[in-house]
Amino acid sequence: MKTLIMAALATTALSTAVLADDMAITEFRIGLLGGENAQDRLNNNECLREYAEETLGVETKLFAPADYNGVIQGLLGGTIDMAWLGASGYAKTFLSDPEAVEPVLVKVNVDGGFGYYSIGIAHKDSAIASLEDVKGKTFGFGDPNSTSGYLIPSIEIPEATGASMESGDYFGEVKFTGGHEQTIVAVANGDIDAGVTWADGLGNWEDGYNSGALRRAVDAGLVDMNDMVQIWQSKTIPEGPVVLRKSLPAEVKAKMTALVDTLDEKDADCFYGVASGEARSFDPITHDAYEVIIEARKLKSN
Repeated sequence: MKTLIMAALATTALSTAVLADDMAITEFRIGLLGGENAQDRLNNNECLREYAEETLGVETKLFAPADYNGVIQGLLGGTIDMAWLGASGYAKTFLSDPEAVEPVLVKVNVDGGFGYYSIGIAHKDSAIASLEDVKGKTFGFGDPNSTSGYLIPSIEIPEATGASMESGDYFGEVKFTGGHEQTIVAVANGDIDAGVTWADGLGNWEDGYNSGALRRAVDAGLVDMNDMVQIWQSKTIPEGPVVLRKSLPAEVKAKMTALVDTLDEKDADCFYGVASGEARSFDPITHDAYEVIIEARKLKSN
């Protein structure tokens, strides 16, 4: 009997040890999408890093790769635990490995919706007021894994122009600038004639709207919106999800979801920085919201 009891205790102890190992993490890593200079991304999310470290009780690090794919590959390879992806970035991650991440939250705008737009921009002194005026000129995309900076406009603009996005077909030259901030600055400086970026389309043009890359650029002093004009706007795009690696311990996922979910109430200034401007909150979202973008991404890869 004593032998059986000891064996049972040993088995229980081993199971408990395995469970403890499964629940343990030694650090937490947050990936920040490209499209804005790395230092600004780190500064805007430092408060989130501090709150995560306090919440989880482990060292938390921010990673700001040069491009979107750096974050996507980090999630797929297990070197990044959480990120706020664009819808196209999530689609690429899911199509690469359906078990890699799960969407948990989405940024909700001040009007209660979670849509945004790809916005075509030009400098007001360029005499460009529409896509027709950019024919034969230089047009800029941000990043090939950006929803608003490439995927959606690369589908909708050809529908509007009846031509492809290949250089020389409709636009004289099509360039990838490297990200949203780079596109905005390139247009403002006259390095390209027009390009696309993202915004919620709410609020005032002179502010860069309420949230998005234009608002970030205005806040950073990179652009005066009075010098810019809007030349095109996409159909509504679903805001990308905050994702967590599926293999993280359930307790870690629950704590981080709750932290970001209540960030607007916990620290309004931190929320503003993390949310790229004025917004209402981060609210729950599921994979189903991105099926259309996943299908669009499949079509582009064919």
